[in-house]
Amino acid sequence: MIHASSLIDPSAKIHESVKIGPFCIVGPNVEIGANCILHSHVVIEGHTTIGEGNIFYQGCSIGAPPQDTSYKGEPTKTIIGNNNTLREYVSIHRGTTKENLFTQIGNNCFLMAYVHVGHDVIVGNNCTIANSTNFAGHVKIGDRVGIGGGTQISQFVTVGRGAYIGGATAIDRDIPVFCTAMGNRVYLKGINIIGLRRQGYSKQEISEVVDFYRTMESSALSPRAFVDHAEFMAEFKDNRVVLEMVEQIKKTEIGIAPFNS
Repeated sequence: MIHASSLIDPSAKIHESVKIGPFCIVGPNVEIGANCILHSHVVIEGHTTIGEGNIFYQGCSIGAPPQDTSYKGEPTKTIIGNNNTLREYVSIHRGTTKENLFTQIGNNCFLMAYVHVGHDVIVGNNCTIANSTNFAGHVKIGDRVGIGGGTQISQFVTVGRGAYIGGATAIDRDIPVFCTAMGNRVYLKGINIIGLRRQGYSKQEISEVVDFYRTMESSALSPRAFVDHAEFMAEFKDNRVVLEMVEQIKKTEIGIAPFNS
């Protein structure tokens, strides 16, 4: 199932069910699980581990050295889970020694054409990332995040699970869980109600999340100061999403995106 024109290092660990099309290159420290497909002109290098059922379209570059001047060839890793689709010319760079030593893509993600995933990025499960989106180093993306095309995300940004990002957004601040955001520079637009419904949250829970967001947005306090006031938080203390959002606001090191003014 390997095209004669492809170059596969003999020490690469490739499951017998993998299909490799023409003009692909697979390096010596690569592991590829069952039922993966490399269409053509795919390059997989470095210490890269790929799970099962992944599809790589033409021109993908996986596991290349990071675009980081401090990188000195250390054996850092690229880890890709199961059942991901990577369309044309997706690039994913290996990690650095500055963080966890790896870059990671979860399961069931759809990365559209020309998406770039920089070093030390972690992408969760079931994410949809549209064309020409770029992740700088150390970005963290939660589960079930949707990102519109042409979005640019700066270093060390965290996008919480269930968030939805509009196209052509420039993100330089954290996005809380289940928030919608857009713009250059980015601003918070509201709550991803559709995403909450799809995840099975009740009408009451969703209503509480919306009320919390609107109350925080209208407050004269900063989000961090707002969530530190027990009297503001009392009515939301049992809402799982609100508590997760509060935790993210308290932990952020670069601040969350501003509200739409």
